[in-house]
Amino acid sequence: MVGATGNVGTSVLRSLSTEPRVESVLGLARRRPDLTIPKVEWTAADVVNDDLAPHFRKADAVVCLAWIIQPSRDLNRQWMTNVEGTTRVARATAEAGVPAFHYASSVGAYSPGPKDRAVDEGWPTGGIPTSYYGRHKAEVERRLDRFEQESPGVRVTRMRPGLVFKREAAEGVRRLFAGPFFPNLLANPSLINLVPEIEDLRSQVVHSYDVGEAFRLAILNEEARGAYNLAAEPVLDAAEIGRILNARPVPFPARLARAGADLSWRLRLQPVPPGWLDLSRQVPIMSTQKARADLGWAPQFSADETLLDMLEGLRSGAGLETPPLSPKTGGPFRIREFLTGVGGREP
Repeated sequence: MVGATGNVGTSVLRSLSTEPRVESVLGLARRRPDLTIPKVEWTAADVVNDDLAPHFRKADAVVCLAWIIQPSRDLNRQWMTNVEGTTRVARATAEAGVPAFHYASSVGAYSPGPKDRAVDEGWPTGGIPTSYYGRHKAEVERRLDRFEQESPGVRVTRMRPGLVFKREAAEGVRRLFAGPFFPNLLANPSLINLVPEIEDLRSQVVHSYDVGEAFRLAILNEEARGAYNLAAEPVLDAAEIGRILNARPVPFPARLARAGADLSWRLRLQPVPPGWLDLSRQVPIMSTQKARADLGWAPQFSADETLLDMLEGLRSGAGLETPPLSPKTGGPFRIREFLTGVGGREP
């Protein structure tokens, strides 16, 4: 498994470690973690520079989760890891003779779509033009189309989850999307009295454990191929979040929200550019019927439970002993995060 130490990777390992048909898993990451999981052995490897095929030989499947969201101010580094790195992993899979390649795509790969109905996996994957994340996910989809044509002996699946949360990923998610100025105390539901109601801001979430289960099912099912949407119910908008948190939705102009996101990013007050808001407002609502029918997948956590689990993690500063998720990664008083210039480079 490549990129095994992050939010999704640790959940896939969680599922595979309890599966009797899985004998062992090799977890590859740039930085070896201090985390012990049954059946898992760790190896350091970089998808941009290292020879990956020797790590894959004799494997039954390769799971590719390697992806970076920060540094958001270095798009060349992002491209090299996200697009070129994923391409190198896929090619090494074929070179090593591995029969299956499982990739973590995203709702972010989709072109703009409807918010009032659910679309299936046939919806175009052109990304959101103003989102570097969407552009990169869309480009990888194109490259995997070509890879499947050139390597017909490799079974390929593409998981397309909504926003992926779990308690143990809270500190990692905070570093990626909120930055060092975010006070964890604000994640207390009793302190959230108002929810901004922004036009078209309707999103789907899914618990990381449920994404891990989807990968396990796809790995074991030799008939599973193609893309699978993954999301929990209900769809989250201001009204739904207000219901969950007992908070009041307050209309807020989308143009003002985007301007605020842009200015705060330029001032290095938070680490993500406004394209993330564009992506959230423009990607379609997804149907998960294919994953349910083909894989027998069903989320064990509702969107309500997933959101509350994440908030609890933020409030308590939860994490795991891996570099992407550990509360220690940001340094004492988050000093390493400040020293990166907030979005300038990884802590």
